[in-house]
Amino acid sequence: MTIKAPYKFDIVGSFLRPESLKKARKDYDSGFITDVELRKIEDEEIEKLVKKEKEAGLKFITDGEFRRSWWHYDFFWGLNGVEKYQLDEKDRIKFHGETLRPDSVRIVGKITAKGHPFLEHFKFLQQFEEEEVKAKQTIPAPAQFLRTVYTQIKEGAIYENEEDFIKDVSNAYGEFFQQIYDLGCRTVQIDDCTWGALVDDDAIKEYEKAGKDVEKLKEIYLKINNESIDKAPIGLNVLTHICRGNYKSTFHFKGGYDKIADYLLAGEHVNGFFLEYDDKRSGSFEALKKVPEGKSVVLGLVTSKLANLEKKEDIIDRIKEASKYLDKSQIAISPQCGFSSTEEGNKLKEEDQWKKIALLREIAEEIL
Repeated sequence: MTIKAPYKFDIVGSFLRPESLKKARKDYDSGFITDVELRKIEDEEIEKLVKKEKEAGLKFITDGEFRRSWWHYDFFWGLNGVEKYQLDEKDRIKFHGETLRPDSVRIVGKITAKGHPFLEHFKFLQQFEEEEVKAKQTIPAPAQFLRTVYTQIKEGAIYENEEDFIKDVSNAYGEFFQQIYDLGCRTVQIDDCTWGALVDDDAIKEYEKAGKDVEKLKEIYLKINNESIDKAPIGLNVLTHICRGNYKSTFHFKGGYDKIADYLLAGEHVNGFFLEYDDKRSGSFEALKKVPEGKSVVLGLVTSKLANLEKKEDIIDRIKEASKYLDKSQIAISPQCGFSSTEEGNKLKEEDQWKKIALLREIAEEIL
């Protein structure tokens, strides 16, 4: 019988970029190699990665997001009606300890997804599937798109109101879901930092300064995600990963899930949640009471930000604690985020990421 994602020990999706790939991308940006030469190196490194994923016992493989610079922008740039642009210095996004590169997204036309480049990315990964090893496609959430461009939705712009934007974006995601399903994909994970901003007191104050009603935002983010997910074909397993920011081992938001549990955990139309629970910023497990029966929760109990390997006993204790609020049959475990949400990567070595996955496997096979 084919295993359904998430598996009892799993991954969020991104892996540290090998040095050969980093060099190739710099050479490409400098005009020293062609796009064909870059693609060849990407292909070679993805094949090596997949081999390691299989050796690690993972049942759902990814391409490590090796063809991307960002976990989210590359997908948005692949949509029709979108272009890449650079933020002014004052508008650059600030994490705790780092300022992001100035890349961003500009709406220049009506949004559609026809011919998205990620379809070709999936086709390459798909060739490595086996009977009990399947490919998972990660993409940013529709709500993440809205959060990225919400200041561009205004009178006189391409989109003058959120309703029109939500309609077109949900149709575009539905189009992408259908296209990738037709290729044979059965698991898509939507990565989402919007909810992190809605649990962080500092981020909430910023929203309020901009005249936003935070409770209304929760409704809007849930609406755009659900309207998109509802357009997925029957048989496509849609999961979500909720992130508080992951850039060079720094974070963006802090706060537990309690403020959003009634919306996200109780109401989003996904089949499972990857949730960050690697440190005190994540809050308690109590919000898990809102997860409906039959939906999976992947507890991100191992950090992808630091090299230090967690203690097995501590992770087991955390699983037991979570089991007070959620049936154990619904629980899986993973790193709290990807190891390299952007091409820079977190501050650990390749061997460290595999040690962490090995630890998760050992724990899962023992108690889950």
